Amino acid sequence: MTKSLPFTKKQIEQVIKTYPTPFHIYDEKGIRETAQNLYKAFSWVYNFKNFFAVKALPNPHILKVLKEKGMGVDCSSMAELLLAQKVGFKNEEIMFTSNETPAKDYKKAKELGAIINLDDISHIEYLEKNVELPKLICFRYNPGPRRTGNRFIGDPKEAKFGLTYEQIFKAYEIIKKKGIKRFGLHTMVVSNELDQLAHIETAEMLFDLVVEISKKVGIRFEFINVGGGWGIPYKPTDKAIDVNFVSQNIKKLYNQKIVKNNLAPLRVVMENGRLITGPHGYLVTTVIHTKDIYKKYIGLDACMANLMRPGMYGAYHHETILGKEKSSKTQMYDVVGGLCENNDKFAIDRKLPGIKVGDLLVIHDTGAHGYSMGFNYNGKLRSAELLRRTDDSVQLVRRAETIDDYFATFDFSKF
Repeated sequence: MTKSLPFTKKQIEQVIKTYPTPFHIYDEKGIRETAQNLYKAFSWVYNFKNFFAVKALPNPHILKVLKEKGMGVDCSSMAELLLAQKVGFKNEEIMFTSNETPAKDYKKAKELGAIINLDDISHIEYLEKNVELPKLICFRYNPGPRRTGNRFIGDPKEAKFGLTYEQIFKAYEIIKKKGIKRFGLHTMVVSNELDQLAHIETAEMLFDLVVEISKKVGIRFEFINVGGGWGIPYKPTDKAIDVNFVSQNIKKLYNQKIVKNNLAPLRVVMENGRLITGPHGYLVTTVIHTKDIYKKYIGLDACMANLMRPGMYGAYHHETILGKEKSSKTQMYDVVGGLCENNDKFAIDRKLPGIKVGDLLVIHDTGAHGYSMGFNYNGKLRSAELLRRTDDSVQLVRRAETIDDYFATFDFSKF
């Protein structure tokens, strides 16, 4: 089986005349359609919003597109807050979800009017001491043994994130006594999860908790944030999440638990990043070497510094050889980069058409946690990012790093 591309070999060859490989290229049309489909599916929700996880693809041009589609942003650092501010996000269009957070980051989040999502009960006192409590407070819930995670995010009781079941009640009691009158509840228990029931169960877990806390503490919640973690079909055989199916099942639970207990309206929001941009990003790279020893290797001008997921997680990313989409996959290769690390592999024992030096290879589904996880080990420079606009034109949205960039933070004055 194979996966389609939104561009042709001829089009990419034209792009390469201006922007040499490797580079990440994003498909604006696909991003817009995915965003639109999500909002349509959850149109039953009062004031629905997806707070796009900036960490997935921190590029202002992408964030601008998503802002136009009605999205907010989920930020986790000072840099992400500043990026959101530059794009024009403000007030409760910003969710600030962070852990082990410096006071200056909290101050910036409060200055912007962001929704502050606290990761620990002790952060109530920390905020009071270093900033001041905002008028709206959300807590991140960690269900521990009450819920299983998945292989990417791990067992909740081993996770460093969030408040325990016992702590979450106490936390809302504390802030209620301090005069806070606006409340939210958040969790994040899976990552890159294709099991639709897992996402429905997360909503149910939060609905039940809202009912419990509301009755015991005597508060009324404005929203729940069911987190993100919706997976995408990296493999051709994977089945994409049916957002309408998930939405309608969450709606049933909402009526059974929230409406029935007179707790409506309760906003349901989320923070998907990968779902929105992941399938619409591609790493375009050139074959610069072939090697035949104990195995056959294809050496690219890209490396793990351009896409960490395969080497870090053993994650699958589909690969297409431009111009050979219909050719038989007769050869077995390891597809590798040039780092001095043996896990710098984009594919292991992958059947592909016969490949030669100069071929263009496209790695699919790099639109989330691709460029953003890049690094400079071995002095590798980060690549350019391009945006394929809806009229098929291509725009440079981040230039490639240069050696001068790499040297910029060194102090050579004493040499």
